[in-house]
Amino acid sequence: MSTAHRVIIVGASGYSGGVLARLVASHPRLELAAATSDARAGRSVGRELGLQSDLAFVKNGEALAAAAGCDVAFLATPAEVSAELGPRLAEGGRTVIDLSGAFRLATADDVRAHYNFVHPDPARLGNTHYGLPELFGTPPRGALVANPGCYPTATLLALAPLLRAGLIEAEGLVVDAKSGTTGAGRQAKEEHSFAEVAENLRAYKVLAHQHEPEIAQKLAAYAGTPPPGGPPVAHDLVFTPHLLPVRRGLLATCYARPRGGADLDALDACLRAAYAGAPFVDVVAPGEVTLAAVVGTNVCRVGVAARPGRVIVIAAIDNLLKGAAGQALQNANLALGLPEAMGLDGLHRSAA
Repeated sequence: MSTAHRVIIVGASGYSGGVLARLVASHPRLELAAATSDARAGRSVGRELGLQSDLAFVKNGEALAAAAGCDVAFLATPAEVSAELGPRLAEGGRTVIDLSGAFRLATADDVRAHYNFVHPDPARLGNTHYGLPELFGTPPRGALVANPGCYPTATLLALAPLLRAGLIEAEGLVVDAKSGTTGAGRQAKEEHSFAEVAENLRAYKVLAHQHEPEIAQKLAAYAGTPPPGGPPVAHDLVFTPHLLPVRRGLLATCYARPRGGADLDALDACLRAAYAGAPFVDVVAPGEVTLAAVVGTNVCRVGVAARPGRVIVIAAIDNLLKGAAGQALQNANLALGLPEAMGLDGLHRSAA
């Protein structure tokens, strides 16, 4: 049997961290060597997360010591914690996958405006590998990787290939997205209680969500120079998230205008070519883009519809898998030179 790569998960008791711990525990080439949680320090990892493990949680402040001998560190911590720990954990060539927004945006001003803290390592902003493999490629081994947000993952997979190909206008993009309650994290809040969420639907952080600049910046980074005569890429993107009365799942409906007479056949062909051979993106008819098809998997389903003057692209993911922990493991596999789908290809729809 091949030697396992030792892994630490910092912040393993949250929703994303817990799912990631279960994925690592069942992975044939990874070993969960340490797990941290301030809230559960001293408690059994196995009992708390429902997996086979003799580990006990240690405090986040002990992460650097606990990471000794680990090849990979996952950060499932708030952005301000990741901003401090990420570069220190990456010293010595360790691969670090950060699930927070600490290293996704371009400048320290962006971080201050959207995450409300002063970034301690602004030189890394705009230079950290963005871990959306289908668009930005294989993460370097021994690098700090910014795992994308859940809403950006779905939106970028829906729109980026069409923008790069010049098939849709960059101006006037509208994204109407809806996610389950686990996307808001595990910390108790009144607005996320059962009585507030059940049989209800509401928008939140309207014109103020931290994922809006991430979407706009990464669309620009992927699409590159706009077509001749075109506007700056996604400079006036409008993004509105909504809270669904479900635990898991995210669906983004993206509205755009066609460019250069692009029709449905061209749009569909572009998406299929972009994701040919990608194990975790399925291009299907729009009516087949459902939460039921993706929850419990690392798959993103994408479908496009069009009529003269209008393009609609719909994408669905599991916000805790392709939108967080599953994509983090996908990035780790690639960085370590393992098969991209290892530990993920056996996932199926479940309530886990």
